[in-house]
Order: sequence, then structure tokens, then C-alpha cells
Amino acid sequence: MSAPRITVAGSVNLDLVARCEILPGPGETVLGGVFDRHPGGKGANQALAARRLGADVSLLARVGADNEAELALALLRRDGVDLSGCAATQDTPTGVALIAVSEAGENQIVVAPGANGAFAPEHLPEVIEDALIGQLEIPVATLAAAVDLCTGFVALNLAPALPVPDALLARADLLIVNESEAAFYGETRLRAAGGLLAVTLGAKGAELYRDGELIAKAVPPTVHAIDTTGAGDAFVGALTLALLEGQPTEEALAFACAAGAACATGPGAQPALPSRAQVEALMVSTGGLTPHHPPGRV
Repeated sequence: MSAPRITVAGSVNLDLVARCEILPGPGETVLGGVFDRHPGGKGANQALAARRLGADVSLLARVGADNEAELALALLRRDGVDLSGCAATQDTPTGVALIAVSEAGENQIVVAPGANGAFAPEHLPEVIEDALIGQLEIPVATLAAAVDLCTGFVALNLAPALPVPDALLARADLLIVNESEAAFYGETRLRAAGGLLAVTLGAKGAELYRDGELIAKAVPPTVHAIDTTGAGDAFVGALTLALLEGQPTEEALAFACAAGAACATGPGAQPALPSRAQVEALMVSTGGLTPHHPPGRV
């Protein structure tokens, strides 16, 4: 059995990260930070997450014609994500995320979208035959057009929380939100969409619903978290891949929670995204469910 094929339509950013003892409050300056740069953006993160976990992945995106683009795409290129659908805009810079991370692993993020905001529906291919993952760091009109072009499974991570048409929710086979996003959209609206609904609960794990009924719950393995920046994106890539592989819902949710936990143990979003072997080793070492091996994978 060949690996699932996933197309991601989403954002690419360069993350500018300052690590500090505690996060500043409003109007406060915190000294003693340590600075680094990492590739990021929810679209790029989720593409790389799915790739490292075993999918064949293509990314549809926009970056600037600048040095930041090379840094932002470096790990995607190294890990074999197809970037033929990721083009450079000449008059808009690559997106940038300003991230502060505390010693406890909590973060604050401000995003300057740059070229992500210039990603228009006309930049999409004529059809998307693979499964599709999308988020809301690109224009809603572009995401909606990508969903309309997709003939396969559609997973939408409704982050950051923004107004979206009901038709977009109704087309999704899988919606993924955290607790604050779930509150923004409303329980009734999300559960009426018709597909699967995954709600992430941070360190408490995640829940999976179908037609308003809870069908699976999972708790992540206990780890020493140092940076939660990419954990949610690891969860999205892992859950989508696991469902495409035909994993039972409880096992798929446990696998996704383990992927998010593994990601939180390393610094940065993309550098910390785990391989499948790392996720499965974590599940075994912490007494989680026996890892699922798709046909053809050992």
C-alpha cells in the first residue's frame, strides 16, 4: 500500500523566536532573552508534520522573493515536501511570526502575514486530487476555492479563529479546533457541519465527535514540554494521516496526541516536528496504545 498523498494549502512564515524566563505582560519589557530563527507557518508546519510521519506531501503557498523565503522553506525542501506549488511574489515579503516562549513552554505569537495574504484563488491548480489540509492563515476565499477543487478527503484546522461560511464547514470531512476556537465558532455550528470534529484540550488531550456524539478520547503521553509552538500543527498532520491510513478513531486520536506531545519536547515548530519512529517510541515508552503500522510499513 502506497503512502497517503496530502496537499496542504496554507501559510509559510519565518519564525523569529525569543526564549525568556517568563512572558511579558502588557507594556512590560523582559530582558535576558535568547533569539533564534526557525521555519514556520501553520501550512508549512502541517505539511512537514505529515511528511515526517509518512505521507507524500505537496504544499500550495506563497512566499516573498527574499532571503527569508529560503530559510522558511529549508526544512520542507530537505525532507522532500513537493514545493512546485509554492511560488514567490515579487512585491510582498515572506510572512513572519514574532514568537516569545517562556521556560514553561508557553508562547505568545504575532504574525505579519506578508505573501500569505497575497495567495489568491487563481494561484491554485485546476484540481486537487489528493487529500487536502487547510488552515486560516491564508485568505478565506483561497481556502474555500481549494476546498471546492478537492476531490478527496478535506481536513480543516480552523485556526486562527475567523468568520467562515457554513458551506466551508459542511464540505470538511474533519474539522480541528482548540478550546478557544471551539468557543468562537460555537458547539452547535461545529457539530452541525456533518463531518468529524476534533477538539484539542492542551495537556488534557483531545476529543473526537461525529454528529455531536463523542466517539473517542485520548490523553497525550506525559513529557517535559519546552516549547508548544508547533504541537497543534503536529496534531493536525498526524490525525489527518492516521485517518487516511484507516486507523480506528481512538488509535488515530492517540497517535495525534502523541505527535503533539513529542513536538513540544523540542525548541521551535518545524525543527521539533517528530518522525513516525519518534512518535511510536513515545507511545510505547509511556504505555500508550500499540502503534498502528499501515500495510507495507514496518
